Amino acid sequence: MAETRAINPWTWQDQFGFSQAIEVRGGQRVVCCAGQTAVDASGNPMHGRDMAKQANQALDNLETVLRQAGLTLANVVRLNYYTTDMAAFFNAAPTFGPRLAAAGCKPASTLLGVASLFHPEIMIEIEATAVA
Repeated sequence: MAETRAINPWTWQDQFGFSQAIEVRGGQRVVCCAGQTAVDASGNPMHGRDMAKQANQALDNLETVLRQAGLTLANVVRLNYYTTDMAAFFNAAPTFGPRLAAAGCKPASTLLGVASLFHPEIMIEIEATAVA
């Protein structure tokens, strides 16, 4: 099983639930997940312009992918967030931040503002790297 260690020379990131870096030692597997969005099992967009519901659906989909690989959110060492609306992202963060914290997921993260995603109603895409 991989050993991980958060590397945080500062504390300001703690309020946002991420780490500046994650050191991984002894890992046997690395799983690079494609970006997950708010889509159903057929790939149809869900939750129209509702950032909170979309973020949680994207995490549901990420957990489904991780489960298929025999992993959980606790194995995630990196999350990249792509959003078309930064203000909506920060307003929605209280709906999904505690979920990540409860799962023991405090990965290195990047938040990027983008002009658009694969569908006009999709506001967030979450990309993950997990280790075991």
